[in-house]
Amino acid sequence: MDQINLIKIKKAAEEFFEKTGLIVQVEVKKPENETIPVCLTTEDAQILIGEQGQTLAEIQRLLKAVLRKQAVCDGPFYINLDVNGYKEQKAAYLREMARSAADEVALIKEEKYLPVMAAYERRIVHVELASRADIITESVGQEPERKIVIKPRP
Repeated sequence: MDQINLIKIKKAAEEFFEKTGLIVQVEVKKPENETIPVCLTTEDAQILIGEQGQTLAEIQRLLKAVLRKQAVCDGPFYINLDVNGYKEQKAAYLREMARSAADEVALIKEEKYLPVMAAYERRIVHVELASRADIITESVGQEPERKIVIKPRP
């Protein structure tokens, strides 16, 4: 991903949010693999985030569709849209919750179910706990009610 494409993405994102009537500052960060971090700063964060980040996920899908239609990038790409650091804070919270739950499971030797989570949230938990030798994790249930169960390793 070259600098010209990143500038095009920033301009397209600014135009996209300008049409919403919300005042946002857009920062496009250096891509990680094929994922382009687009960070927003705004006083209207809760409007963009929505309940449990659902609105943010939908806006991310819309923005990606707009960028694809405008052909701002060559080849496949993904967008990681964040507002006022919401996703970073959520990821830190999920990693801490996962470690705490895993420690509890390892200690009492009983499985523990975590709350329902979006796919990207479950992935954070699975990755965080993947290196542990004393527990295993598994996603169970059907969308949109999927959750993680942490089990002691036999």
